[in-house]
Amino acid sequence: MPPPFAATIAPLRYRSPVDHLILGAKFGGRLQLTRLLGELLAEAAGMCELPRPEALLPVPLHPQRQRVRGYNQAVELARPVSRTLGLPLLTGACRRVRATASQTRLDGRARRANLRGAFAVTGALGCAHVAIVDDVMTTGSTVAALAQALVGAGVRRVDVWCVARADGG
Repeated sequence: MPPPFAATIAPLRYRSPVDHLILGAKFGGRLQLTRLLGELLAEAAGMCELPRPEALLPVPLHPQRQRVRGYNQAVELARPVSRTLGLPLLTGACRRVRATASQTRLDGRARRANLRGAFAVTGALGCAHVAIVDDVMTTGSTVAALAQALVGAGVRRVDVWCVARADGG
């Protein structure tokens, strides 16, 4: 079955030194790295010839995980992209309704099962074309689950903009 998103922009590969930068931004509280990585993503998206989305939607964290981490790295990555490209951020338009297990050690099938029903759109989006923003795309399970929720809420085109793509993902 084809994914529920139309296109993916992923300017970097998830391997050294990029993996260290992303992990430092995600788990190390090094928000200056999210700005740098977000600027790289904005540059790649700005040069791409894909249709421009109406808004950016960072992958939401479950409130419990966000409390522990203190921030959502996808939101922090999306901020410089939003500023650079002049696109609005939809930070409250969707939420993670289930506290899913960490995806790190799960294979593709387990990731899909883990994310089934994990996202809910919280209101009218008012957009026909949205780009999901995330740090890393491995199997695409997270963005596919979120894209399905968006399409179910009436979004006609969903793209995925992530900093890096994992090899074999």
